[in-house]
Amino acid sequence: MEQESIIKNYELEEDNIIDNTIRPETIEEYIGQNDVKENIRVFVEAAKMRNEPLDHVLLYGPPGLGKTTLAFIIAHELGTNIKTASGPSIEKSGDLAAILSTLEPGDVLFIDEIHRMPRYIEEILYPAMEDFSLDIIIGSDGNSRNIKIDLPPFTLVGATTRAGDLSSPLRDRFGIVSKLQYYTIEELSDIINRTSRVLNMPITEEASIELAKRSRGTPRIANRLFKRVRDFAMVKKLEEIDLNTTDEALNRLKIDKMGLDNTDHELLLAIINKFNGGPVGIEALSSSIGEEVTTIEDVYEPFLLQAGLLKRTSRGRVVTDKAYEVLGLAKRGKE
Repeated sequence: MEQESIIKNYELEEDNIIDNTIRPETIEEYIGQNDVKENIRVFVEAAKMRNEPLDHVLLYGPPGLGKTTLAFIIAHELGTNIKTASGPSIEKSGDLAAILSTLEPGDVLFIDEIHRMPRYIEEILYPAMEDFSLDIIIGSDGNSRNIKIDLPPFTLVGATTRAGDLSSPLRDRFGIVSKLQYYTIEELSDIINRTSRVLNMPITEEASIELAKRSRGTPRIANRLFKRVRDFAMVKKLEEIDLNTTDEALNRLKIDKMGLDNTDHELLLAIINKFNGGPVGIEALSSSIGEEVTTIEDVYEPFLLQAGLLKRTSRGRVVTDKAYEVLGLAKRGKE
């Protein structure tokens, strides 16, 4: 297990370096999310014409759809710097004050997983978002005092996979709220072709489409799978990635024709075999497959729901008839 963890961490570090290389920098380079993209283009241009900071932006949707990339593009289009933070890392008022105090006029502050910020940090953030001021209490009991810090005008871009977990007061302070959708096969194929050009590894059209079909509607997964397929092609000393190599590599990675991996299969089979197809509560399901509840809800469920393989009911999760077909199983009657 320790060796697997080391290998996984190494791959994540390598992926992060390459992700920065292939990340588009402008609206024109960004593929997909056309409605969101065009609206942001208008809002940015209008803010620049008024010489005002852009309204605060909330981006939400499943992981891997490009929320971080859009935040960097917004900063680039505004011609300003971007400072980044994550919700879980902001634990004290001093943490937030340290971040906000580094901002220059017009800067973009990007907070990923903003739904995981503590509620009392949210309350400190309200005046910063509305009035560009920060009221914090410093010192300990009996020797504490309130200080007010004026902040330069800035734009907060928040990203979340769980918009429903944001408190209403925080959500209402975002002037621009955009939901990112899963990508089409054509859009993913365009993204894969762009990545192949950036990384200087050609790919055939058939291979690009096959890779797109198995990428769960998610650019992050498409790029990750492309890098793994590229490894197979390089070892085989191919000058371009072809369909046979793509199919071989993805099969060896245990990614099926729908893009489902081992964990997806394990999750669906657990509901079928251990809970007779459902309904089953998320806690029981989590225990049965050894995955965190939040991982199931944020990483696996959104696509399984979108693909029509899983349903959420008031009593719990239920697999669909389509799931039985995909898994090649006959549906059993209820006991």
